[in-house]
Amino acid sequence: MLIRHRPDILPSEITTETLYTQRRQFLARFAAGLGTLALPGLSTSAAATSEKPFASLQSSPLSTRDEKITAQSNVTSYGNFYEFGPDKDSPAKNAHRLRTAPWSVTIDGEVKTPRTYALEDILKWAPLEERIYRMRCVEGWSAVIPWVGIPFSEILKRVEPTGNAKFVEFWSLADPEQMPFVRLPFLDWPYMEAVRLDEARHPLSLLAVGMYGEAMPKQNGAPIRIVFPWKYGFKGAKSIVRIRFVEKQPATVWTKAGPDEYGFYSNVNPDVPHKRWSQSQERRLGEFFKRKTLPFNGYAEQVAGMYAGMDLRKYF
Repeated sequence: MLIRHRPDILPSEITTETLYTQRRQFLARFAAGLGTLALPGLSTSAAATSEKPFASLQSSPLSTRDEKITAQSNVTSYGNFYEFGPDKDSPAKNAHRLRTAPWSVTIDGEVKTPRTYALEDILKWAPLEERIYRMRCVEGWSAVIPWVGIPFSEILKRVEPTGNAKFVEFWSLADPEQMPFVRLPFLDWPYMEAVRLDEARHPLSLLAVGMYGEAMPKQNGAPIRIVFPWKYGFKGAKSIVRIRFVEKQPATVWTKAGPDEYGFYSNVNPDVPHKRWSQSQERRLGEFFKRKTLPFNGYAEQVAGMYAGMDLRKYF
């Protein structure tokens, strides 16, 4: 058996001078974008007219191909962010309260060195890239969104999970001063979702800080959120302030709220209906006609192997 030993520094981790310069430019644009979005009283429309800090990024080879990108106005005006209200237009109306800078993320639990990182330091760990992903919401609507972020696998390289780490939790901010609906106990705040460690490590998993070439809009999870394109959208925690590595499968915000409706895995599966509606079809935002829902949201070829041998009706 040939055993390969990992060198101290991988060739892929050596940053060229050109890439280093580009990364500094991206971070400068990102900081400028956050500063604009964080201005008190700035409206959504005003933020949308600012310079696109990520407009020059190349699309990742992992991007969805040959599908029309959903209009930005549809994605930023219709969605779920329950800390700002229960209706689909609540986030766009109320998320202006959110203060996105400065921002830090605590990474703890089963890791070698738990600590709190400034967001700008996390973004130095890998080059930013654009990924165009299909996204599917459990209520029957979907979108094709160009996200900007870094692969979550880059986080794993830096924080070194211990051998006990089997799951990763993503905790959202829960500040009643900024997020008025956190005062209401219709969910068990803070919003926390989780995945298996191998799911978090998958190349499709993205720690996103922007979309449509701009810094992440507040109503879509600014300044940083997680994206798993083969799962229903509620698995993607927004405004993340903590990433925790644990040994046992945790109870998440939705498995506690409705365990017979929202499974831990929440992989897109047209054959498993929600308790109150079918999941066999979906409607893209801005379109009239429905289309068939694809298993794993069309990413089966890339991700199905992680669930080989599992009963996907039981482990939904």
